[in-house]
Amino acid sequence: MPFMEWDASFELGVTEFDEHHKYLVYLLNLTFDGVTFGASHDELGAVIDELIKYTTYHFAAEEQWMTIHKYPGQSEHRKEHEKFCTRVAEIQKDFHQGNMNLGLEVVQFLNNWLSDHILKTDAQYGRFAKNHL
Repeated sequence: MPFMEWDASFELGVTEFDEHHKYLVYLLNLTFDGVTFGASHDELGAVIDELIKYTTYHFAAEEQWMTIHKYPGQSEHRKEHEKFCTRVAEIQKDFHQGNMNLGLEVVQFLNNWLSDHILKTDAQYGRFAKNHL
């Protein structure tokens, strides 16, 4: 059973970003599986690297969409992205330097952030898209 289940409550109505979010949930579940079933340091590192790489791509795509569509909440949204990227970069650095083992607390942090961000912050631009585009 996956750590995080995708369901309709996560759908924003912006197809591109709904697909991005599904992939991020998939990567989160891969991370959970790796932690739970004892994946090697290199295997976990590869999943974390992909999660960060894809998150960076996704954030850039969202921010570009917001600019194009003149989304009024873009500045605050971007700040959330920046805070998350800073924290995850610290996790990645510590992990690759051998200063931390990836544990369930990191997976739970990622899960909480992703769920909260999609359901609250991203939902705002989903409503904007529905009402203005």
